[in-house]
Amino acid sequence: MNIPARLLMLILCLTGFSDFAPLRKMSNPAASPPDYTFNKKISREVLENYLERSITMQRMLTGEGNFDDNLRMIRHIGAKFIGRAVCQWGGEADLLKNFALEKELAARVHQADPDIILQACIFEIATRQIEQVKVPAWAFKALGQPVEDRNFRYDSILYADGRMSHQWGEGGVPDVSRRETKLLFYFLAASYIDAGIEGIHFGQVELMNKNDKDLGHYAQVLSLIRSYASKHARRKMIICDAHVPGGGFVRDGRLLMDVHAFPLRIMETPEKPEEAILKVGYTDALYGRSKGGITPSGWKCGSLPYLVELDNYGHSRQPGQPNMGPFWVWGYDEISWFAKQPKQYRQDWLHYAYDWLAKTDPNGHLEMPGSRQTSGLTDRRWYDCNDQSTAVPNGYGDEETIRAIWAKGRAE
Repeated sequence: MNIPARLLMLILCLTGFSDFAPLRKMSNPAASPPDYTFNKKISREVLENYLERSITMQRMLTGEGNFDDNLRMIRHIGAKFIGRAVCQWGGEADLLKNFALEKELAARVHQADPDIILQACIFEIATRQIEQVKVPAWAFKALGQPVEDRNFRYDSILYADGRMSHQWGEGGVPDVSRRETKLLFYFLAASYIDAGIEGIHFGQVELMNKNDKDLGHYAQVLSLIRSYASKHARRKMIICDAHVPGGGFVRDGRLLMDVHAFPLRIMETPEKPEEAILKVGYTDALYGRSKGGITPSGWKCGSLPYLVELDNYGHSRQPGQPNMGPFWVWGYDEISWFAKQPKQYRQDWLHYAYDWLAKTDPNGHLEMPGSRQTSGLTDRRWYDCNDQSTAVPNGYGDEETIRAIWAKGRAE
């Protein structure tokens, strides 16, 4: 006989039983597995399921690291959102070659797990190497421009007044209001979509919109990219995010990005050498500041879900020393500081950061460090969370910690 749980509890109450905790536990159905289903649009629940299983794997699809072991590790820990899998910082002469490799490796990832979202980056940089790449006819047509037989024009991508033209040494910052920049961004995004990419990180967008204060130019190019994705992407949409120190791009009540993103902004603790914490309001940290509105998928939110990551950007003149500036952690960028720590501290800190974020701002999600470039360390130039093996002899052995954190999940 199958008695409904509520009726059974009432019967037990009337017959003198008072301790129902074991019964409640037994009568709860097993938690259903997370939903990763989307097509053309993505619900908040599904989006946050992906963000809860996000990990940085810098350049995974362009030959960095051991691909086979990285894929093994991703499957082992249950990662679903692979950040920076394509991380093209300049070096545009290799774009076409890289597109082919990205498509081949993305297919291997999706054969292993078709739910995985792979992310590429369209950064706040262009170099003169872009002049070695031809503008395809379809890019001109998509932007309503006359088709020309020519390559990209570097100078027409940068700000016309010369600002930030040497921001990155050999590269400058694109101006999104310029037609050439829109051609470039559309070309890159469509090419990534064709390779199997379903997420694009647009870098430091606030550096590129100095001539786009009403966000009309960004809205235009993102609309074109989404239109292409609706026809050609694996699940007919592209998940767009960017670093947003101002809290996000909102135009007429509508969010331009599907997700926001930012560095963790880790605050060192000088009284405890090498240690560091997270704090609301420290520098330009995003905690509690992600703007809301109507998302590209149509649902409303008071604060858009966002990712925070252990960012890489170099090291100070005095690595290992405190008070080198607000964005340095003991003189290092975030990932290099993290990689320098003893294994136990790294593992404890990931637990701490995950739990702190869930408690402090539930809209935020920790993008785990999987594979990322470091700077200023004497023994290694790269952090890999993988267990050490012949395939990854310099692995840091943090993958089980990430797996355990995700298995535990957020406290209710």
